[in-house]
Amino acid sequence: MMSQIANRLLISIPVLFGVLVLGFGLLILVPGDPAIVMAGPTASPDVVAAVREEMGLDEPVVVQFFSYLGRVLQGDLGRSLISNKTVLSELLAAIGPTAELMFACLIWSVPLGIALGTLAAVFRGGLIDRAIMAFSVAGVSLPIFFICLMMIQFFGVKWQLLPFIGRGGPLWTVEGLRHIALPALSLGAIFIGPVARMTRSSVLEVLKLDHVRTARAKGLSETRVILRHGLRNALIPVITLIGLQAGYLVGGAVVTESIFSYPGIGRLAVGAILSSDFPLAQGAILILALGFILINLIVDILYALLDPRVQT
Repeated sequence: MMSQIANRLLISIPVLFGVLVLGFGLLILVPGDPAIVMAGPTASPDVVAAVREEMGLDEPVVVQFFSYLGRVLQGDLGRSLISNKTVLSELLAAIGPTAELMFACLIWSVPLGIALGTLAAVFRGGLIDRAIMAFSVAGVSLPIFFICLMMIQFFGVKWQLLPFIGRGGPLWTVEGLRHIALPALSLGAIFIGPVARMTRSSVLEVLKLDHVRTARAKGLSETRVILRHGLRNALIPVITLIGLQAGYLVGGAVVTESIFSYPGIGRLAVGAILSSDFPLAQGAILILALGFILINLIVDILYALLDPRVQT
């Protein structure tokens, strides 16, 4: 297992380098001058030129990139052009809320998706199967911003059951749970459908195998056959999908955090891009990429735990 983790980390190095290149290049092409943002809109051309020279923006783009890469390798992500705080401190303050949102989303949507998919496989072709698949298709088809707006309209405005603006505190507090409920429900709604559909397909394939027929021939109950001999062996492709979808949830979190004014990495990145805060935007993009890589590393570890053959 340790060799797999080491290989995954080695593969991640060129991925991170590519993210740095793309992030740096895209933000260079975005309209706006960081020197003007830093100096202020009323600054004279001489002041702007002096700030540009101080920030190294008068150097060639290649020199700027390798200078930026050197600072990143030293753990220096620069300072925010707007708040003048270090980018690292801004990101550390936003990582916690985003991690809480991801956890609150996955803790209910993954078990529910697996349960619905298994139930659909057991009642294949019946009314329950069709209803679950229709619900899954609807969840996949609806865009995340529409689900967020519907949650706000009904649970927040019309029925006034839950707050829908900001963060009430840590996840383990009552106000924290109340404020994170709608963002977590909205984000998890797009996660249930793919997990349920993959679980259904995988369980149906496993239930056709010889060891399942042997377990039934031994007189084991249908519940034990499905849970112990069917579902466990069907989870490997499901884990693959969960890993991929969890990575895409990072993108969904950007929209969700922006709509609910939730102070996470996604909202921070959007605000930094809109305000031309280039160092903060680059740092946020890097953290989002690291989150995607970490999720895939966790998926590889789960592979080895579910199927020892993967370790060989």
